[in-house]
Amino acid sequence: MKKVITYGTFDLLHWGHINLLKRASELGDHLTVAISSDEFNKIKNKEAYHSYENRKMILESIRYVDKVIPENTWEQKIQDVIDHDIDIFVMGDDWKGKFDFLKDYCEVIYLPRTVGISTSKIKTDLFKVQNG
Repeated sequence: MKKVITYGTFDLLHWGHINLLKRASELGDHLTVAISSDEFNKIKNKEAYHSYENRKMILESIRYVDKVIPENTWEQKIQDVIDHDIDIFVMGDDWKGKFDFLKDYCEVIYLPRTVGISTSKIKTDLFKVQNG
């Protein structure tokens, strides 16, 4: 069985997220998604609209996702790859090169982002609507 892992906050889920999850799942037989815990988001100075538990529940309901685990630190990726017997690490290409250190442990693939959508854009658009 070929196992794949990806990481993210996955807040304000949109079709770009679904596209990433679908493409990541097609690279193997099992997809694990590590999502940033609420505590880790605070360390990153990031605020999610949905709590970790709610984001986890949403991701678990997506057919492409087999397992959801928490991401609590930047440093845990090597251990996650080892502990979950991961063959392929996948991230969006906006992170290109940032996780090449994992190549000693698994294959690293950077997928192109879905054009025209991002969580940042959604937040900006919602702010504009809310504030006229």
